[in-house]
Amino acid sequence: MKTELKHYKVDEICKGFVYNELEGKGLFGLSGRLTIQPEYQRNYIYAESKRDVAVIESLLKGYPLGLIYFNKVSEDNLEVLDGQQRITSFGRFVTGKFAVKDENGLEQYFSGLAQDKQELILNSDLLVYECEGAESEIKEWFKTINISGVPLKDQELLNAVYSGPFVTLGKEEFSNSKNANIQKWSAYVSGAVDRQEYWERALEWVSRGKENIARYMSAHRNEKSIAEVKTYFNSVIDWVSGVFLDVFKEMRGLEWGRLYEEYHSKAYDPKKLSARVHELYDDPYIHNQRGIWEFVLSGETHPNLLNVRVFDEPLKRQAYNAQTKAAQLAGISNCPLCAVGHAANDDKIWKLAEMEADHVSAWSKGGATSADNCQMLCKTHNRAKGNN
Repeated sequence: MKTELKHYKVDEICKGFVYNELEGKGLFGLSGRLTIQPEYQRNYIYAESKRDVAVIESLLKGYPLGLIYFNKVSEDNLEVLDGQQRITSFGRFVTGKFAVKDENGLEQYFSGLAQDKQELILNSDLLVYECEGAESEIKEWFKTINISGVPLKDQELLNAVYSGPFVTLGKEEFSNSKNANIQKWSAYVSGAVDRQEYWERALEWVSRGKENIARYMSAHRNEKSIAEVKTYFNSVIDWVSGVFLDVFKEMRGLEWGRLYEEYHSKAYDPKKLSARVHELYDDPYIHNQRGIWEFVLSGETHPNLLNVRVFDEPLKRQAYNAQTKAAQLAGISNCPLCAVGHAANDDKIWKLAEMEADHVSAWSKGGATSADNCQMLCKTHNRAKGNN
């Protein structure tokens, strides 16, 4: 790959600057010659952390903004390879999109700054490497130079590798914070829209697993439709919101794509399911509330999903001492199941370390994790007893 170091002024870059507020990205600069956010670039994120203000403060102090990289697409056209966040920040400021505080703590837009300060910003020198190379070289370089700073998310890297009409449409639908559907989706999908996490989730679901996203994007890279992704994603969301009548904060970010695949063909009574979810949600013995939804979908066959509270050490020792004392007086084993058997262990006194606590009446059948429902069994019998 060929590179050439050049100098630009902020004023040059800002000529013809266009920023799309709806999509949250800088579009063009250098009088239309520079594409600020090619499709492989992530959305503009500096404004969220006020790093946009820090960029302007650096320029006002005369600090360099660091190296910027352009990809030379043709003799007359460039695109930002690295530096998109910084360029969008000073472009937004110069065009009056946000204000910074002056030395008196007062908010000042660019137009309100003193003339010398305006000129200081506009005349700031930018060091830019212009790069030329094959697409694969440019994409590899893009990944390399983005290791530092705000690290790229996995999906942002994949967007770079498989940029094209498919990614463009996907970002317009799933990475647009102004999309009216985001509020509904956010009840079940976690992450930041502008960091491509909703787009990633949609791809994960339709490709049946995060490990399949790259292959799916490669296969669909040049398609001018994301209908399959949208249809599948909305099918999952509609199924979840139809099966469960209420929304709990713990539902956000669950593996709904996998659960849809496993359970959407089964029939459920939403009212009964809702009542059961509320009952389990209020159960003080359940430690993992996020497991409730898969537990009820599976027919309550996997109580391990709930991490039901186990008997603590003092309670186990109390049960052990009581059972052992009674067993020694009766001449039988302190494991109740050994005691009623006819094997060599029917009178064996097990050590505490050789026994495990068990619910006399199983938790799944309403048994409480309490002293009067605790018994100690030898490990062999406890592990054979299961959920009975």
